[in-house]
Amino acid sequence: MQITKKNRLDLMRGVWLFEQCSGRELDLLQRAVTQLDVPAGRTLAQQGSLGREFVVIVEGTAAVTRDGTQLAVLGPGAFFGEMSLLEGKPRAATVTTLEPTKVLVLTAAEFSTVVTTMPSVDRKMLSVLASRLRDIETTYVPANKRNTNTDIG
Repeated sequence: MQITKKNRLDLMRGVWLFEQCSGRELDLLQRAVTQLDVPAGRTLAQQGSLGREFVVIVEGTAAVTRDGTQLAVLGPGAFFGEMSLLEGKPRAATVTTLEPTKVLVLTAAEFSTVVTTMPSVDRKMLSVLASRLRDIETTYVPANKRNTNTDIG
């Protein structure tokens, strides 16, 4: 069964990485994704391998493991691969489907086309990431341990 445009838009809108994107930007992103139906037991991402895609789970579940230890189970609406998509470095964890799973995949090449077509997407994602990083620093790094050479902005 094909996922409708509205469902793809809703799924992309639910990804915190795209939370500042406009309707036009989200429409461009949803047009760039590919739907895949994946059987149970399929590895979607392998720890240590070069990541080249971002994945949103539509239906089904997938286990996230690092060094053989299960860290999480992802279900509908969850996503992974954002770090590899942005920086092109090796995967931090392995993700394996636990049951037949439907996913949306945005490859690095498709993402690059989106950003070339509409550079504002890149800027908005950077803004969201900076905000998340600031929240993490405020929550987890004691004030006396923070880098005093950072922008106070």
